Amino acid sequence: MGRISWNIRHQGFHDVLSNERPSGYMREHNQLSGWSSDENDWNEKLYPVWKRGDSRWKSSWKGGRVQAVLTSDSPALVGSTITFAVNLVFPRCQKEDASGNIVYEKNCRNDTGASPDLYVYNWTAGTEDSDWGNDTSEGHHNVFPDGKPFPRPWKKNFVYVFHTLGQYFQKLGQCSVTISINTANVSLGPQIMEVTVYRRHRRAYVPIAKVKDVYVVTDQIPVFVTMSQKNNRNSSDETFLRDLPITFSVLIHDPSHFLNESAIYYKWNFGDNTGLFVSNNHTLNHTYVLNGTFSLNLTVQAEVPGPCPLPSPRPPKTTPPLVTAGDSTLELREIPDESCHITRYGYFKATITIVEGILEVNIIQVTDVPMPRPQPDNSLVDFVVTCHGSIPTEVCTIISDPSCQITQNPVCDPVAMELGDTCLLTVRRAFSGSGTYCMNLTLGNDASLALTSTLVSINSRDPASLLRTANGILVSLGCLAILVTVIAFLMYKKHKEYKPIENSPGIVIRGKGLNVFLNHAKTLFFPGNQEKDPLLKNQPGIL
Repeated sequence: MGRISWNIRHQGFHDVLSNERPSGYMREHNQLSGWSSDENDWNEKLYPVWKRGDSRWKSSWKGGRVQAVLTSDSPALVGSTITFAVNLVFPRCQKEDASGNIVYEKNCRNDTGASPDLYVYNWTAGTEDSDWGNDTSEGHHNVFPDGKPFPRPWKKNFVYVFHTLGQYFQKLGQCSVTISINTANVSLGPQIMEVTVYRRHRRAYVPIAKVKDVYVVTDQIPVFVTMSQKNNRNSSDETFLRDLPITFSVLIHDPSHFLNESAIYYKWNFGDNTGLFVSNNHTLNHTYVLNGTFSLNLTVQAEVPGPCPLPSPRPPKTTPPLVTAGDSTLELREIPDESCHITRYGYFKATITIVEGILEVNIIQVTDVPMPRPQPDNSLVDFVVTCHGSIPTEVCTIISDPSCQITQNPVCDPVAMELGDTCLLTVRRAFSGSGTYCMNLTLGNDASLALTSTLVSINSRDPASLLRTANGILVSLGCLAILVTVIAFLMYKKHKEYKPIENSPGIVIRGKGLNVFLNHAKTLFFPGNQEKDPLLKNQPGIL
């Protein structure tokens, strides 16, 4: 009687991990260091495979579904290292403890109420499997899907299988793991990384999550640029002020520090016929002197150290006739004694608009306002203010203690259109009681916001005398920089386009379609307004 043979087809990693790539995908890419071909067989007995929509996913984890979050520091310059991170998000009221067990959070209630149990999965005590965590066990189940044994010690509770470019990488881990790959052998362009996560279940494994994400490998340096300017009200619209320097700062996305040993040059063309600026400093200031729209172009050049290529073979010598092949071979192996490099480039382009704005504001005089019927707890002070640049449409003040930290609410008034082309106005404000006050004054319009500060001393009153004085001391803005953030917050509530100025300028980041806005923390709270009727409408020219 003849033997009966069964043709059993084993599933490969490529069958299990992805059904979206064409046949022969691996052959189009070079080998990644430490990775294996997905043509290898997958042990489906130990690691069952569930398709999307399989009802078994619903019971793969106690208390709900586990979500896997995959991130990377893409984009990556070819030749650099890219890092991937996977974090598991457990159902509500569950977390991983220091031993790697999954426990219920104390005093946390989910849809089913508080759990009477302490553990969701207790791997340390071996309640899930007697061999799990036992370094002396030689069980056949302490292996990866391709049959390779776990590294010792194997006190990790999850098995992660990464898959990309027709290759896979296996790793034990807890609720979060990271891996890094060198991109020297990775094809340029977008690629897909897929991750499948298994948990231990007795002497086998249960899939709990799958996730995939796109990463990008490029031969161009990823470049971003921040642009900031003093007095600019809203840098995010890429509109800046004439006759004030703009600070351009280049950010190179290089999380693996691949370019640390590279010579980097920055070539600027600001589009205003001022020529080409070349610098090895990542920060540069430039002032536009004309209104209009300008095209900004930046080229970043990096000289990346690299291995020198072998020289081209030389033709064999014909004289003298006794030269041997060995001599020619020695000549082919000669390498010039010099350092070699690969030149990489990055590019940034932007269109910016230049407009007129308020360039400077100054308080030139501080005077006390006599009142016919003096009030012991109220003093009026006039501030004569000048500015340069465009005409403001609004004036705002904030009065605080001498440290410029404990503030009152801002008081804002429109500026009369009768100013014409001359920026000279008087701002009247009320002070309650004697003492020294810090007053910050801003002039603003649609494009700009300029700030100045002064200390005001209100003398105590002699009941027998009607005389009183207010002495103003002009203070440089740099000494009161902490109040810039305060004014930023208060003005934000009135004008959403407000951006802090001077030491906290409005900053916008641009680069390859990626817009990143730096948000300023709004953490200060202010007491109620204590100013007394600061706006005297019956006196023209006084605000």
